[in-house]
Amino acid sequence: MSGGDMAKPLLGHWSTDGDPSITPAAGRTIGVLGSGDFARSLAIRLVCSGFKVVVGSRNPKRKAGLFPSAAEVTFQADAVKKTDVIFVAVFREHYSTLCDLADVLAGKILVDVSNNTEINHHKESNAEYLASLFPACTVVKGFNVVSAWTLQSGARDGNKQVLICSNNQEAKRIVAEIAQVMGFTPVDMGCMSSACEIENIPLRLLPAWKIPIFLALGLFLCFFTYNLIRQVIHPYIREQKNKLYKIPIEVVNTTLPCVAYVMLSLVYLPGVLAACSQLYYGTKYRRFPDWLDQWLQHRKQIGLLSFFCAALHAVYSLCLPMRRSHRYQLIEMAVKQSTLGFIALVISTLHTLTYGWSRAFDENQYKFYLPPTYTLTLLVPCTVILAKIIFILPCIQHRLLRIRRGWEKGRYVKFVRPSTTGEYSSGETSSNV
Repeated sequence: MSGGDMAKPLLGHWSTDGDPSITPAAGRTIGVLGSGDFARSLAIRLVCSGFKVVVGSRNPKRKAGLFPSAAEVTFQADAVKKTDVIFVAVFREHYSTLCDLADVLAGKILVDVSNNTEINHHKESNAEYLASLFPACTVVKGFNVVSAWTLQSGARDGNKQVLICSNNQEAKRIVAEIAQVMGFTPVDMGCMSSACEIENIPLRLLPAWKIPIFLALGLFLCFFTYNLIRQVIHPYIREQKNKLYKIPIEVVNTTLPCVAYVMLSLVYLPGVLAACSQLYYGTKYRRFPDWLDQWLQHRKQIGLLSFFCAALHAVYSLCLPMRRSHRYQLIEMAVKQSTLGFIALVISTLHTLTYGWSRAFDENQYKFYLPPTYTLTLLVPCTVILAKIIFILPCIQHRLLRIRRGWEKGRYVKFVRPSTTGEYSSGETSSNV
């Protein structure tokens, strides 16, 4: 899907005053083909929004009791004849069963609400496949990112956005009107080629959390292995002491604050790198590298994972005697990108330095010549804090503030002095802005 399609704004409120042939959204008769959970939830929501609903089913007598009494449940062929907008709430493999209705479906708007079971499972999207089966119809992809629970409970209890795409602007406008009356916010995703991307969205479990979760797991494995070597393997090799009992509680509890501490510092490190880039190039309009841009976009998730690790550390500490748990306590209260979060980082760093200053010079703490764990965790936070201190120096802060207000290094504005006759002279003066 092209970036231009993704950048399109939310659809506004459409006006039908200029075209008397267009039926207003509220009061329009809407057809629903299908009798599954989503079809029932969709019919309930449409009825509650003031629409007349006719449901097409292969067994209308048996399915009628599942739908609201205000909805008419009839055979599919009869339902199709009574409306021009039809929600196709059947699975892709059952599309072919509707081919017998091709003649009565001609010229109507079909709203495909289906999803796939796997990402890019088919070469073409479900909506494109439906359009190929019914070339005389106008197919609109939409409502697939809305769950049946959201439809029944209302837009306030779920995602309010309804992603819509189609090759026909008028059909998109009509479906957008219906979505707005139902209490949702329609989002124009462009032409039908975007349908594949829309169908993949529900299959991506927490897409913005993938990188932060892998980062947290990677840090946890690294620190856990490091602490395992120091606290379990070293005593066993050197002193023949079996300390495997430490693994589930004490080793994990030593690892969690390390992960939380480093993750908290990683919330602020991309901001430091971005500021360095702006100072170096002398402009805020130069695009950051892709890796830095992704890092900046994931700061919120990284901060929340840091708080999660800190909360687990607090729970684990309750499982230890108080004389041991106090050793690993770190202040990890506010981890979002804010002044309070940075204060938490500073206090955590001061706590770690105070706790470990005397131990840093104790040779008994260096097991297998490996330094204590907290000394490794100090590297990134101390770098961030030192950079922040440098950035508040007047000479650096003033320049960075000018850049973020639009000033660019090496850019000039030329002013031309007009002559007394009103014409501009050839003399020019240059000035920095």
